[in-house]
Amino acid sequence: MEPTDRVVHTQEEWRSILTPDRYEILREKGTEHAFSGEYEDHWEDGVYHCYACDLPLFDSTSKFYSGSGWPSFSQPVSADAVEEHEDFSHGMTRVEVTCARCDGHLGHVFGDGPPPTGLRYCINSLSLKFVPR
Repeated sequence: MEPTDRVVHTQEEWRSILTPDRYEILREKGTEHAFSGEYEDHWEDGVYHCYACDLPLFDSTSKFYSGSGWPSFSQPVSADAVEEHEDFSHGMTRVEVTCARCDGHLGHVFGDGPPPTGLRYCINSLSLKFVPR
C-alpha cells in the first residue's frame, strides 16, 4: 500500500466520524462481548471492509465458525490489507491486527485456524462493514 493511500485523522475527527462503540474498538483497541457482534453468525457471500475507511479486508470465502464468539477468517483478502503488531496488553502475548489503510484496530490473529493457513483472524464485528457480492 502506498503512503498516499493512508487515511489519517485526528482523534477528534475520528470521534466525529465513528459512533462511540466503533471509536472504542477501532481507535482505542477495545473489543465487543463474545457472541454479540452482528457478523459472528453471518454467512452471506461478499467482502468485509474496514468500517472506518472502507478498505476491503476479508472475503466471506475465508470465514469459518471458530466457536470463539467473534467473526473468524483464515486469511485477509490480500497480504497488504492488514498489518500485524505484537500486543502485550491484559497480561497476554498476542498479535494485534489493524487495517493497513487507517490503522484501525480489528482484532487479533491466532495460530489455531483451519488449513491451509492454520490462522484464525478473530475480528470485531463493529470494525467491519459487509458488502454483498
